[in-house]
Amino acid sequence: MTSLNPSSGFVSGVTSKGNKIDILAFEVANTIVKGSNLQQSLSEESIKFLKEEVLRSDGVQRLVSNDMDELLKIAAADKRNELKIFAREVVRFGNHCKDPQWHQLDRYFEKLGTEVPVQKQSKGEAEAVMQQLMTLAQHTAELYHELHALDRFEQDYRRKIQEEESLNVPQRGDSVAILKNDLKSQRKHVRNLKKRSLWSKLLEEIVEKLVDIVYFLHQEIQENFKDSDLESENILSKKNAQGSPQRLGPAGLALHFANIVNQIDSLVSRPSSVPPNTRDTLYRGLPLSIKSALRSKLQSYPMEEELTVPQIKAEMEKILTWLVPVATNTTKAHHGFGWVGEWANTGSALDRRLPGHNELTLIQTFHYAEKERTEYYIFELIVWLHHLVSRAKNSLNGNKSPIKSPVRSPVKKTANLSVTTPEKPTPTGNGQEKPLLELSQADRDMLKAVNFRKLTPGISKSQEFDTAKLRSVDEATCKLIKSNSHSPTTNTKNEFNGLRRHSTLPTLDFDINRTKALDVIDRVDNLSLL
Repeated sequence: MTSLNPSSGFVSGVTSKGNKIDILAFEVANTIVKGSNLQQSLSEESIKFLKEEVLRSDGVQRLVSNDMDELLKIAAADKRNELKIFAREVVRFGNHCKDPQWHQLDRYFEKLGTEVPVQKQSKGEAEAVMQQLMTLAQHTAELYHELHALDRFEQDYRRKIQEEESLNVPQRGDSVAILKNDLKSQRKHVRNLKKRSLWSKLLEEIVEKLVDIVYFLHQEIQENFKDSDLESENILSKKNAQGSPQRLGPAGLALHFANIVNQIDSLVSRPSSVPPNTRDTLYRGLPLSIKSALRSKLQSYPMEEELTVPQIKAEMEKILTWLVPVATNTTKAHHGFGWVGEWANTGSALDRRLPGHNELTLIQTFHYAEKERTEYYIFELIVWLHHLVSRAKNSLNGNKSPIKSPVRSPVKKTANLSVTTPEKPTPTGNGQEKPLLELSQADRDMLKAVNFRKLTPGISKSQEFDTAKLRSVDEATCKLIKSNSHSPTTNTKNEFNGLRRHSTLPTLDFDINRTKALDVIDRVDNLSLL
């Protein structure tokens, strides 16, 4: 490695016997993967993809800037910031070393390229060093999972022992022996992985390799961005100090704006069934500038020029096509490497070095997006969404057949029963005359009574008597007979609802004979006389 400058307060020489990494192996592996990702993003293929595809994409051009020189400076600042994060973690591991040569490396890294000369390193040598570190990181990832498996084995074994002890079993069964053998094999597998992974390596040995990687990454950033790197470190702070457009990342709004875009995108797919709580959640999350301008914009919308639902969706897709990927990238970047060991679940960097694969950069997210530009496009989407939902609901209601309200009064249909005799008989199919059915006078009177009779809601069918015979009964002396399943409850027993017609029924004493009383109601008490 490049020897440290003695004038900087560091002691160079042979590395003394140091401490093993042990439990820090997972954090060191996490740092190695970060360094590998940054090194891969500085490769010739990745830089070409960045300049020709990423910086020229619609999302970057519309939200960040359309000036390529400015975009290159922002990209260089992004890479420089990633290098600072990686170097900061190397500094922390160096402070854990027993050898004081690796203490306070931050003072040394700050002078790279200025006071401290950097020895030229070949790309092949740097890639070989990173390959060794990534192999150790892969074994460490496997160790991470196998330690969790070992913990499960130990818990199962202890649980089985406790079960048999609680049952006072004099001799242990085969299941305990099987669990014991599995536990023994798992412990041996973990011990072998510790020897092959970062767990058993000396911390000083790994820190030395990581320092070499810091040198190489610093060199690659300078070569790839050249003049753009000279102003990259302070470009964002200068723009903010000069009152230029505010960026969402430094303002802490990148993830919030990504959530708004994702909500809008989900609502566009189902505009006719938007729950009120979803709509309210979206509105509450909007920036104040959008809320204040939304009302006047909606009122000035030319209603005569309303488009159809497919046409509105097509207009929204023109924005969502490039805006949704930016929101998705922002969410991914926010959740990436959130905790120690997450790299073990996302796959190794070697697996991600496939043709056509490129690491996600912050310039592809809302981090460097201008706040004013992003609010403009979100405002346009909100206005379109309002009219899309309104149009979808109107179309849905227009295509539906009218639905009868369950509380609407039913239409009264009067039976049109003819009780007069036709002048001529009705002929049959064979030319013969069909004899007419002669009705008696009593039958005709009954049909007339049914035709003009009005049913009273709330009264059981057994109470619907022939009203023609009961009209002579004095209604003042009648009492209402109620059915439990049809009549509403009243406050008094002797009064009845004034909104309903008085029932003209005789007073019956139900205490005499319940069966006889029901027979009287149904008019079957005199059948024996027939």
